[in-house]
Amino acid sequence: MTNIRRFINDEYIYFLTHVTYKRRPILVKHFDLLMESIISYQKKEKYELISWVVLPDHMHLLIKLRDKRLPELMRKIKLSFSMKLRKRLQQRGGRIWQYRYWDHVIRDKIDLNTHIDYIHYNPVKHGYTKRPFDWKYSSMA
Repeated sequence: MTNIRRFINDEYIYFLTHVTYKRRPILVKHFDLLMESIISYQKKEKYELISWVVLPDHMHLLIKLRDKRLPELMRKIKLSFSMKLRKRLQQRGGRIWQYRYWDHVIRDKIDLNTHIDYIHYNPVKHGYTKRPFDWKYSSMA
């Protein structure tokens, strides 16, 4: 397995994409557990959640860190959700997430606005709704 090196700086905003294992459509159905995990670590790790969207098999987050531990933060959030989901479904194991995630450092105000638009229009792009305002699993709602 390769060792991915990520550029981490507490002065930057990150666009992140996380995908479920085999693109299983579980995130919307268990949205409450996912947001519980995201919010609990937002308080503990002190990061700013700027924009987000959750679709059945993936999610996009736009966050600003207050420290340099992005990989650790993402591991904690995903692990927390996985444990809560297994408990709810009464499962002892099994993968929930793909091993890696995609990240992008926001370069400037235009890049930030482009990614906020991308996040909010993602449910429209995938055919889940006709208007971003109608998708209740996003920061647009």
